[in-house]
Amino acid sequence: MQSFPKGHSLVRAAEARLRAGPLHTLELARDVLGLSGHAGAASAAVFQLLGADRRFLVDASGVWTLDADLAALGASLDEVGFAVVDVETTGGGLDYGHRITEIAIVEVRGGGVVDEFQTLVNPGRRIPPGVTALTGITDDMVSGAPWFDHVADEVFRRLEGRVFVAHNATFDWSFVSAELVRSLGEAPNPVRMCTVRMVRRLVPRLRHRNLDVVARHFGVDNHARHRAYGDALATARVLLRLLDEARGRGIDDVETLAWYLRRRGRRVRRDPSQTVLPLIAEADRRTEAG
Repeated sequence: MQSFPKGHSLVRAAEARLRAGPLHTLELARDVLGLSGHAGAASAAVFQLLGADRRFLVDASGVWTLDADLAALGASLDEVGFAVVDVETTGGGLDYGHRITEIAIVEVRGGGVVDEFQTLVNPGRRIPPGVTALTGITDDMVSGAPWFDHVADEVFRRLEGRVFVAHNATFDWSFVSAELVRSLGEAPNPVRMCTVRMVRRLVPRLRHRNLDVVARHFGVDNHARHRAYGDALATARVLLRLLDEARGRGIDDVETLAWYLRRRGRRVRRDPSQTVLPLIAEADRRTEAG
């Protein structure tokens, strides 16, 4: 049986085996999962691992092949840098002329926090009293802060080549990208991941997904809530736990994780007496459809 380096994900192990040629389900169960006992249980385990991943194809006889061109396995989650971002703003959306008042970027790589950046930003407009009450950021605090133009190069550098992560990433990215385009004429085009969506897919039992609830669930303290650095650091620590959840599902590369997060989960009615995973039937449907 071929051996794989310690920590090598099961999905990568399956990919490596299938690059050498097609394999039957039971061969994959033996070579990748180390299962050689009950054939039904071994088959169910393989379908649990690969059945929802479109790169792995199975025919009616249970023989698997690899469609690597669909979405090749990419950079390992342990190797890639994640730029975890939080911004505080003067209020609502960009359409109403609101601007950033504070930004923090916490870089996660190799299972830990490796770098940090934070600064107040002069928004060039008044901060509404309600926003000040929430964040504690006042007009006096930002009056002597740099304009975004003055930090744009540093923000761009810290985002380029990294995965952009935020809790409700659409909001933070819309402000950051708009400010970068306004200041530099361009913004990077990173892979973007939202920890709200990650929680929805990876921790579905958690019904409420605001940062307070998610941080509490993972035992993460946030000593500066509604300030950019406090929220970015808490989100970074939550991200580390979510990446562990992803690895527990056999996901250890960015492309697979991004694809997994885009998928729509489907509710399945489960028969309490059912002892066989429904994934084999799902695979049969995929085979017939293909």
